[in-house]
Amino acid sequence: MTGSCPIMITEIVIVRHPVSVCVPVNHKVTLRVRAEGKGILSYQWFSEDEKEVPGGTQSDLTIRASKTQRYVCRVNDHFHNYVFSEWVKVKVLDIDKSGLPVDWQGEPHIAINPKPETVQLGTKLSLRCAAFGIPTPHYQWYRNGQPLLDKTSDILQIDGATAEDGGSYLCSISNILEERWTEPVDINVVQPEQPPLTATDKVALLIGNLNYSSHPGLMAPVMDVHELGNLLQQLGFRVVSLLDLTRQEMMAAIDKFIQLLDRGVYGLFYYAGHGYEHAGRNYLVAVDAPQPYQTKNCVCVQRVMSQMQERQTAMSVILLDTCRKWYNQGCIPSVIKALRPNGNTVYGYATCEDAEAYEVQDGGKSTGIFTKYLNKHILQEAKVTHVLERVSEDVGKDPLVTGKQAVEIKHTMKEPRSLKDKVRTAGHTRELHLRDVCWRQANELPRKKQLTFPCGVKVEVSFSALFSNVLVAFATIKATPDQTQDCTVTLSSNPPTEDIFSRPGRSEDMDSLLLNETLNPDCTLRLCSLQKLKESVVLKVDLHYTHKDSNVRHTESRQVDIGKPLVASCKLYRENHTRDKKTNGATAQTTGNISHSKSQQHQNLAAPHRHFTRKAECAAKTPTTWSNEPEENDENELLDFQPSE
Repeated sequence: MTGSCPIMITEIVIVRHPVSVCVPVNHKVTLRVRAEGKGILSYQWFSEDEKEVPGGTQSDLTIRASKTQRYVCRVNDHFHNYVFSEWVKVKVLDIDKSGLPVDWQGEPHIAINPKPETVQLGTKLSLRCAAFGIPTPHYQWYRNGQPLLDKTSDILQIDGATAEDGGSYLCSISNILEERWTEPVDINVVQPEQPPLTATDKVALLIGNLNYSSHPGLMAPVMDVHELGNLLQQLGFRVVSLLDLTRQEMMAAIDKFIQLLDRGVYGLFYYAGHGYEHAGRNYLVAVDAPQPYQTKNCVCVQRVMSQMQERQTAMSVILLDTCRKWYNQGCIPSVIKALRPNGNTVYGYATCEDAEAYEVQDGGKSTGIFTKYLNKHILQEAKVTHVLERVSEDVGKDPLVTGKQAVEIKHTMKEPRSLKDKVRTAGHTRELHLRDVCWRQANELPRKKQLTFPCGVKVEVSFSALFSNVLVAFATIKATPDQTQDCTVTLSSNPPTEDIFSRPGRSEDMDSLLLNETLNPDCTLRLCSLQKLKESVVLKVDLHYTHKDSNVRHTESRQVDIGKPLVASCKLYRENHTRDKKTNGATAQTTGNISHSKSQQHQNLAAPHRHFTRKAECAAKTPTTWSNEPEENDENELLDFQPSE
């Protein structure tokens, strides 16, 4: 009978491989390997970045985990046999471990829960959770309670989210010791947000007519144009503001304005002054329009909009603080249509058809009712039509014009564009540069001048623009030698000019703008109607002083050539258009100036506080002895109009 004999082990067999772990940084970890073989076995641990782990010559390897690392163990016998264990990873998470139990045995401990998200349709969805565990935990993601079979890592990622990917998500985290669950989170998949609307540039032309040669004068356009221009500059607009233009000058200014427009530009045209409506078209009355005026003496608003649309602007806005009385009461009001259905055009009328627009005086300040509330709301970040709706609501509540004036808004807006939209410069550098050069031509101020007189007195001459065609020169005495006393300075210009804004009965608002200056000059000189200048302006600075020793009064003079400042350089007086050669305009008003010494500046400050409304235009009710009623004119001439190149 043969007996059984023991089986001799001739090869090395690993009966227990080490396992991967996930632990906090600097956590002490022990990796274990168990093997059987003939004779005494020896061990050597290796890491992926080192050939041998120092001291790693036992079946258990204890390390302080400082970074994520892979390890493997080699088992040898004395017969030159060897075998390697499986590679394992020691994953180190440098995250908050404050909730980890002191006696932690390796069961899954969730350190990071996924967070709710709202993602746009078609974009990447990424959720993350993280847990410590020995062995490393297994992850299984669920959506709406159903397992996502291909989502078994700590990060769930979907490259192009669809509507079906929305829902409630959570993750199961488990190892051989325990299973735990993350908190559920909601994922919303929404339509992608539209990129913010932008303009390639923003340009505004503001015209205010008040000193008419043949019609009642107005008060409000001075402050209305000035304040609106300042607000539009805050909105990033390049602003050209002009007062008292003839029809030829209006058409030339509009043509310059149109040249500043291009694809993607926001264009805004504002007018305050006399106006009327005929056959659904609006006409702006130039200061030189005769009695009675005809359409050929005026500017057609719809022509301006047509020119703006021809330039493929991103938004075209026309704001009119003027009357819309019909001179033909039998005329049926027509709907104003855009040149073509390209949208984003806005008409903001101060009043509705066959109605008047009013201006109000409160103390020394005059303003149009419409522009008063326009300036109140224009800086708001809202669609331009919504801004005008708020203006309309305020005008409707104003007791001064209840039942007399109601704002009307017509538009073809297809996008929520706002006057506050940012200007996008990328890709439009050349166009922006060309517009900047053209715009600066109408806004360039003369440089500050430092004058030294023979007696040693030093005078500084500086400049400020109230409007693009109204310049103010300031003379300030900066230094006086000991031998001079009682120094005063006066300014005059060549060619000599007259300031139409300071005639008797004219608005005092222009003077109030001067008095708001903080320069405290010794003398000011206002140059108006710069668009009429055909030659350079030479300022004469007269210094008057008394010599201490002789007690004799002396006068010394210096001259400063300031060229053609502001809009004067644009030469709006030129007849660039054949249609203007047929115009029967009145005699052009002269360029104006006024020189104020410091003692004269405050003469016309105070005015009694009073509230009243005044019609900006009322053609139908004007006495026949001085009629504002336009003559009939062939409207077919509108069809022959061609925008200038």
